[in-house]
Amino acid sequence: MHVIVCGAGINGVSCALWLARKGVQVTLVDRAGPASGTSYGNAGILAAGSVIPVTVPGLLKKAPGMLMDSTSPLFMRWRYLPRLAPFLRKYMAHANIEHVRRYARAMTSLLSDSVAQHQALAKGTAAEPFISFEDYCFAYQTRAAFDADHWAWSIRQENGLPHEVVSGTEFATQDPLYTDIFDTVVQNKNHGRISDPGEYIKTLCDEFQSLGGEFKIATITGLRMQGTKLTALQTSDGDISGDKFAFTLGPWAGDISRKLGLNVPFESEGGYHIELINPSDMPNNPVMVASGKFVVTPMRGRLRLAGIVDFSGLDGPDNQSALDLLERNITELFPSLTYDRIDRWHGFRPTTANSLPLIGQIKKHPNAFVGFGHQHVGLTGGAKTGRILSAIVTQQPTEIDTSPFDPNAYA
Repeated sequence: MHVIVCGAGINGVSCALWLARKGVQVTLVDRAGPASGTSYGNAGILAAGSVIPVTVPGLLKKAPGMLMDSTSPLFMRWRYLPRLAPFLRKYMAHANIEHVRRYARAMTSLLSDSVAQHQALAKGTAAEPFISFEDYCFAYQTRAAFDADHWAWSIRQENGLPHEVVSGTEFATQDPLYTDIFDTVVQNKNHGRISDPGEYIKTLCDEFQSLGGEFKIATITGLRMQGTKLTALQTSDGDISGDKFAFTLGPWAGDISRKLGLNVPFESEGGYHIELINPSDMPNNPVMVASGKFVVTPMRGRLRLAGIVDFSGLDGPDNQSALDLLERNITELFPSLTYDRIDRWHGFRPTTANSLPLIGQIKKHPNAFVGFGHQHVGLTGGAKTGRILSAIVTQQPTEIDTSPFDPNAYA
């Protein structure tokens, strides 16, 4: 059996590596290289407790004000609105508590053991040192802000996701850089961090190739079919034939999913980060600053600040206002911090209307499989998603019930 895995982000590299470990012949195809997109630019958190979607109750009322607020992390290019509107209607329809609870149950099954899944993926490879067990902290500047989020913490607790609430003063004893900043901090347990997401995934891809896997850089331009069977990818480097095909294309999955007969309400969501290179001081913990919905993550030789939602499509240029906001946020948080320079990044996240990823086999084309749409938790769920896909491709049992992620719901 020869399996073609399309997309070399964390989902695709994980799938390819698990397949190679089973002795399967695998070709991994990507338009640019491993971790060249979202899997590079994320916040680096293995956020097992990130089971609350963006579409929470009350969002519909808040969104217009957020779009007009220069300090809000929500952006939209108004010229893109006519194209975005049909998706946005379906997306906002999920901003209710019933959907939040369904989403939380489904995503807990996928994310709750994320650190262990990454450790299993990287075991025995040079990627192991990138992974660490660490609390992921949500920090609130007022007690009232924490109280307003109490319902979300209750849902996490109901799903068996432990956390501990401490005062800002107590937290500062563990992480002095945050002295006199926060009132209340929630420390999420059984979480982790990847100290350099891009290098981590590249190292895993190197391991895949060391096991005999083939990696090719090519842009997919079409699919060749024989009846219902997919026979080859049409690419910028010629046709690539195989027996089975797994598509883990992240925000570039929309066109391919339509070619596979799926009608997925789907959008790309712009994301941004800035990095302070060689900062004069470094926090100890990854922290979500709740007031601005941004994450501060210590990484190798740099401090990364991430967390913008920008609906502008895959062709949208850099949003300077989003980058400026991140720079203001870090300056206000750490006014005395110095550094060598600021590096800036703009990428894309794959977003479905119900925020749930698609993972599984396409019934209409039985030798085609998909794994995409993880929105803000791609790195967190990527190791397990790839493992699940490798099991489905090789007709083995999966670790969880994958019905909430069934792509055939969109057939």
